[in-house]
Amino acid sequence: MPVCCSARYNLAVMALLGFFMLYALRVNLSVALVDMVNSTSSEHVNRSANVCPDHSLPPIVPHNSTGKKYEWDANTQGWILGSFFYGYILTQIPGGYIAGRIGGKLLLGFGILGTAVFTLLTPLAADLGAGYLIAVRALEGLGEGVTFPAMHAMWSSWAPPLERSRLLSLSYAGAQLGTVVSLPLSGLICYYMNWIYVFYIFGALGVVWFIMWFFLVSDTPQSHSTISDSEREYILSALKHELSRDTDVPVCAMLKSLPLWAIVVAHFSYNWTFYTLLTLLPTYMKDILRFNAQENGFLSALPYFGCWLCMLITGYVADLMREKLNFSTVVVRKIFNTLGMLGPAVFLLAAGYTGCDYTLAVVFLTLSTTLGGFCISGYNINHLDIAPSFAGLLLGVTNTFATIPGMVGPVIAKALTHDDTVEQWQIVFYIAAAINIFGAIFFAAFASGTVQDWAVRTNKAQGS
Repeated sequence: MPVCCSARYNLAVMALLGFFMLYALRVNLSVALVDMVNSTSSEHVNRSANVCPDHSLPPIVPHNSTGKKYEWDANTQGWILGSFFYGYILTQIPGGYIAGRIGGKLLLGFGILGTAVFTLLTPLAADLGAGYLIAVRALEGLGEGVTFPAMHAMWSSWAPPLERSRLLSLSYAGAQLGTVVSLPLSGLICYYMNWIYVFYIFGALGVVWFIMWFFLVSDTPQSHSTISDSEREYILSALKHELSRDTDVPVCAMLKSLPLWAIVVAHFSYNWTFYTLLTLLPTYMKDILRFNAQENGFLSALPYFGCWLCMLITGYVADLMREKLNFSTVVVRKIFNTLGMLGPAVFLLAAGYTGCDYTLAVVFLTLSTTLGGFCISGYNINHLDIAPSFAGLLLGVTNTFATIPGMVGPVIAKALTHDDTVEQWQIVFYIAAAINIFGAIFFAAFASGTVQDWAVRTNKAQGS
């Protein structure tokens, strides 16, 4: 079936741009916060002698110091960084359920639009006080919480089984690409302009994306106005034996499903490392590796550039292994998930023992996050393998558990690194690596690659 200009790949590209905006709106605070806080308020009296010496070259131009500074201590900063997830966790399951009933297009679109609007309000909230900023970030989380379940629900109607890995990898790789662009660009905006423009620029771009999304995509192939008849028939015929006709959610069967719990554990474990680095890598680059604002943004983005490339490549390879080499779905999922969780654990531990070797530390952190890209063809897509009809709801369920690391990870990491020593950051890396290893083992033991019995029930009329 032709790929070029096809409706399903157009959807993937629009989704890529959407998740690009989603993560750009999510992570820009991680960089801006470094510039928002008065440096004297976050200095530590008992700073260890083991902290790396300042090595950055003098900045090319004078830093723009016109932005307002706030007296927020490390604990307050941890709560600000984690507050997003307190809203994010609340709308995962409702988002997946609603998307399964009415479709994901408008849910995803308005989710990102809401995030963009609250991003535009962030400077005002910061000026009113830390409590207001925490509230705005939590509201952003409410909007973003529906997005991944909504997209999974859409792919359950759009992605032929043998193209799932590449289609989902392409669309969700936008999250990594958004991180890649947002981190250095936010650093440059803070450096040359003012941190408030980080939120104004990305917020405005989010509104522009919503307008494009509203007019260019459809919930299903049946409702798409410009899809070719041959592509519509190809997609529908590929999915006809997988989708359930029952609108009842088999809650009890889902709770007893080990393959579903395998995804839950893997998702939680992966996100512990991912969210810890996502929110705190700029701080680590500044306080431990001593990079200046310009270097910080670019080097913090480098790991996510590697992950973006890895996701695109492994999505294609995973489909190739299933289609051409006749690997079973479950074997492919377990191989890719194991590589995507053990690899990051090993290199994250190694990064903690590089001392002040700045180059090696950046290399290991980059390899750790890059190898995490294998997981897109592991646990991440597995929802569609075991229950395509409930894919959005299942992602809402697993992402609810997987949001907990985003809520508590930054707070715990900030508490453990109150003196910003290398040894304290080693503890943070130890915890993340141990959780990753456990998740890899659990998924390898209990994951499945086939549609579960509880997910293929037909309507009640047929059973009577």
